[in-house]
Amino acid sequence: MEVTPRSRWQIRLENTVFRLLTIAVVILVAWLSTRYNYQSDWTANSRNTLSPASVAVVQAMAERIHITAYARDSELVPIRRHISELVAKYQRHNAAIELEFVNPDEQPERVRELGVINGELVIEYQGRTERVRNVDEQNLSNALQRLQRSGERSIVFVSGHGERSPAGKANHDLGQFGAALQSKGLKVSTVNLAETLQVPPDAAVLVIAGPQIDLLPGELTLIKGYIDGGGNLLWLSDPNDPAGLAPLADTLGVKFTDGTIVDATAQLLGIDHPAVVVITAYPRHAITTDFANVTLFPFSRALTVSAPQGWEAQPLLVTAARSWAETGELSGDISFDEGADTLGPLQIGWVMTRALQQNEQPEQSDSEQRVVVIGDGDFVSNAYLGNAGNLDLGLSVLNWLSSDDSFVSIPARVISDRNLELSETTAIAIGALFLVGLPLAFLVAGITIWLRRRRR
Repeated sequence: MEVTPRSRWQIRLENTVFRLLTIAVVILVAWLSTRYNYQSDWTANSRNTLSPASVAVVQAMAERIHITAYARDSELVPIRRHISELVAKYQRHNAAIELEFVNPDEQPERVRELGVINGELVIEYQGRTERVRNVDEQNLSNALQRLQRSGERSIVFVSGHGERSPAGKANHDLGQFGAALQSKGLKVSTVNLAETLQVPPDAAVLVIAGPQIDLLPGELTLIKGYIDGGGNLLWLSDPNDPAGLAPLADTLGVKFTDGTIVDATAQLLGIDHPAVVVITAYPRHAITTDFANVTLFPFSRALTVSAPQGWEAQPLLVTAARSWAETGELSGDISFDEGADTLGPLQIGWVMTRALQQNEQPEQSDSEQRVVVIGDGDFVSNAYLGNAGNLDLGLSVLNWLSSDDSFVSIPARVISDRNLELSETTAIAIGALFLVGLPLAFLVAGITIWLRRRRR
């Protein structure tokens, strides 16, 4: 190609235009990056991304959320950076979140007045305030969830008959479950109907959790009146419960099957005791939406429901076909006895709903009355609450009963093991590749290129 002054100017013009277009593209990309945001989380277990449950909570909050973080600005202990990164995840889903940092050393009087510590968050929403000391996604989302509740939902446990206590610490009590309910913004209390002679008017849900002695006829009348008036009920019944609640069962159309359920699935999974029921699948219902965790039910009983007029009933918890209701002793060799035992699958949990008439609706209730009957109270007891998905299921049941369907359990994000374990042979091979192989490859490539250029 002959180089002429004209061709030289054409080449210069093309290069200039190319440079200008490149600069224009860079400027356009930079401008677009300020208008649009895209992020992708490739980490194990998506630990840098909010869980769907947290996203649902923060997106449902329409008004301004102000977060004040009381944290020192220190490079050695980067608390502020940790808080900023966590809150930024929420801000990507809700632009109404504001974050303000306060140095406790610069405002000691304010810190003493509020009683906060270094690293603590104070969250304000609609005139209500919540605090978070252990700053992580689970605690922050739970705090936002509590703030989101427009009204206080009261969960009232019947007491006075040896029931499982929502504040008790014994293995059979529900102390840990009660604390979990309170962490979700629910008010937990007890009522002795023999003393108060009424169910508290603000009760969103009444809970009967395994009484050990019969309720008085007058107490049963109060509970029946509460149900007739549109109240929501959670009834946790155990195989050895007294027969004094038979009038309540008749009111709801509930019939319990004799015996304790034995599940062969549990033994196949390495659970020693035969009276532990393993449930892995759930029917389509608001309680079990997106719920896929295994749940364990120790010492449970089966039940059936013939829905009274105006009610609708649906099984919630169903055992496997290899289970049965054992009427004999749970010791030694246990096997199914034809004629005495009841073969599975068996229902151990039911949900019931009833459309309320206008004159039946309590002030705090919605237009639908809700009842859940479960033939086991151990699954949310202190001894078994931490097993599998028991806590999440229990919280979902109470959220649904209290008509807070939108509230969900915020699961703890478990970080996968990030340690890379290499065998000695693999470590030597990788070391040789980077220390010897790659430098040698570059050396050979360089010599080859040099020799080819020299021959030209």
